[in-house]
Amino acid sequence: MATQNSSLTFSRRAFMRTSSLAGGGMLIGFNLFTACKPKAEPPVDLSQLNYNDFNAFIEIADNGAVTIYSPNPEIGQGVKTSMPMIIAEELDVSWDNVYVKQGKLDTENYTRQVAGGSQSIRQGWDALRQTGATAKQMLINAAAARWGVDASECSASEGVISNSKGETLGYGEVVKEAAGMEIPEDVSLKATKDYKIIGTDRGNVDIDEIITGKPLFGLDYKVDGMVYACVVRPPAFGKKLVSYDDSKAKDMDGVIEILKIGEKARKLIEEEPGAGGILSQSDKVVVIAKTTWQAMKAKEAIEAKWEDASKLESTEEHNDILTGLLDGNKFETLRSDGNVKKAFAEADEVLERTYDSPFLPHNCMEPMNFFANINEEKVHLVGPIQTPEWKANMVSKMLGRDTSEILLEMTRMGGGFGRRLYGDFVLEAAEIADAIRKPVKVVYTREDDMNDGIYRMAIKYRIKAGIKDGKVTAYHLKEAAVNSNMYGLIPNFFPAGAIENYQVDAANYKSNITTGAWRAPYTNFLAFAEQSFFDELAELMDVDRVQLRLDLLQKVKGTTDERIQYSPERMEKVIHAAVEKSGWGNAPEGIYQGFVNYYCHNSHVAEVADVAIEDNTAVVKKITCVVDCGIVINPLGAKNQCEGGVIDGVGHSMYGELAFKDGVPTASNFDRYRQIRMKEAPVVEVHFIENELSPTGLGEPTLPPAGGAIANAIKAATGNRLYSQPFNNNPELLKVPEKEILG
Repeated sequence: MATQNSSLTFSRRAFMRTSSLAGGGMLIGFNLFTACKPKAEPPVDLSQLNYNDFNAFIEIADNGAVTIYSPNPEIGQGVKTSMPMIIAEELDVSWDNVYVKQGKLDTENYTRQVAGGSQSIRQGWDALRQTGATAKQMLINAAAARWGVDASECSASEGVISNSKGETLGYGEVVKEAAGMEIPEDVSLKATKDYKIIGTDRGNVDIDEIITGKPLFGLDYKVDGMVYACVVRPPAFGKKLVSYDDSKAKDMDGVIEILKIGEKARKLIEEEPGAGGILSQSDKVVVIAKTTWQAMKAKEAIEAKWEDASKLESTEEHNDILTGLLDGNKFETLRSDGNVKKAFAEADEVLERTYDSPFLPHNCMEPMNFFANINEEKVHLVGPIQTPEWKANMVSKMLGRDTSEILLEMTRMGGGFGRRLYGDFVLEAAEIADAIRKPVKVVYTREDDMNDGIYRMAIKYRIKAGIKDGKVTAYHLKEAAVNSNMYGLIPNFFPAGAIENYQVDAANYKSNITTGAWRAPYTNFLAFAEQSFFDELAELMDVDRVQLRLDLLQKVKGTTDERIQYSPERMEKVIHAAVEKSGWGNAPEGIYQGFVNYYCHNSHVAEVADVAIEDNTAVVKKITCVVDCGIVINPLGAKNQCEGGVIDGVGHSMYGELAFKDGVPTASNFDRYRQIRMKEAPVVEVHFIENELSPTGLGEPTLPPAGGAIANAIKAATGNRLYSQPFNNNPELLKVPEKEILG
């Protein structure tokens, strides 16, 4: 299909104005060839259309097909579908005629190209709506000018502009006029009642490619002449390379080259302190081969000699250190209300409990990988990464190249969960490509992923509450973590503001084991600890556990404390809905229920777990999950996210555990690392609170409450409280009391 491009772009002055309107840099571009017709059929082969070298949000083809670029990384959270839905809604085009492409890293035209913290939709909501609405208004203005009427007399729907006389023009017919017009300073956004796309179920835009195995993921990417790299890494945290013998490996089939890397990474650590936690300071040996299998086999033949560079740490030692931190007084106080010490001294009763969790790997289904090709003109990077801008800037510094020379393209990711935030594999690929000057892809084995990963840190929490005259008058939360965990907002989550004397302290032990964000950072374990504690507190006070939470929320209503992050009114609604939808208190015989409510990542969630005890094992039958995340863009995708988060939370609270012995993880593959099985996944029933509030995150908020709901249900079943994860490590606590069995 021969095409001729017509583009609508903006001057620098106009672009900056648009940036201000959208709350972030943006460029609305069009490739329009002829009119957009209402009954236009999408093209059979989009590759025939000239869409090259175009880095804006929108393109419209001559037959009415609209291509919308999704700017943020796609890790399975659905933004490649939902973000274009927002643009298409305000642009007023038919979703049936929309095609979606993954945007490249483009710091001039896009903002916050990050997948993390459940922030993509929340941060992009206003800018994406503004993008679509501005584009539509410019096209309407152009049509109005051609007709000689006021733009207020015109409207647009499904790619066609109409006036009061019944005349119509397709978007493509007015693109040249629109290109010469000023960008409107104010555009109207749709009312929620007028949405045609937002709020409707839409399938994943990549689903056909996913189920038919077409190239989408980083491991799928290849170019002519590409070679593969596998890396020999330190066998333990705290080891460094002394020497290596590659005589056996270099003669193996397919091996092209064997080299050592590490110097550039060490230099980067000196210049970029934030890189130190994700980059090994040891040299590494790299095998370059024609195929991944050849590279992996040759890697096994490398005889490397290592020596201790720092202490080889073990989990047993970490446990003692973290307990010592909780017992000590070297804390950073993150929030302090009232006088906690005085309130405890005056309390009638005091409850104190300690909770602990293990390290966890990320174990993305797609192992870490990245492509790099470097020459004098360009540094070309392609692969699965959650933080493309950060990584491009680090590569620029590491190689001494200008950022304008870095071209980074994102592929779909086979899981991220925080592991692909850090991108140490990107830097390895760049250092290798710079050395060999060939297109190369670094590929990790599963053992590489688990043995030399970035882990959820081991954590202990100690929670203490004081009761005076039947009321909770004091609350003190202490955290001790390997490396660091808490950050500024957590102390302002529930129950902050609900208890007059309230304090949150944090302490950490600096370890050479690399740790970082793991799905639902900071809250993935804290929710279990706090929500278990609330249930036990209710038992001690002899009050209803749900009512205790509702009573605390009453104290936050009308607060003027701007630090409080959650809404007591929204939390109340999810609590009441969860009680109703789950049949709380009316479970069938043999089913025991546990309740939690939680706020994190800007969303409010309540969950009820239905648990049975079978053969002295807790079996999670069902989780009822109620979520207030504001406007739901794509209910089908949102439900999938909630279900996945809950199942992830169930699996890791029940089974997930990784320990270290002399700097080496105790599991290096799935034969020793226990994950939830398909048959163990519970039924997850999801309900959304309907409102017209701006959308918040969904990729993470349903995971943290799951562990607490299960633990509270297990207590109801067995009478035993669980204070550590994974739960199945405590089989003696999962037995139904003998008197209940006999009864």
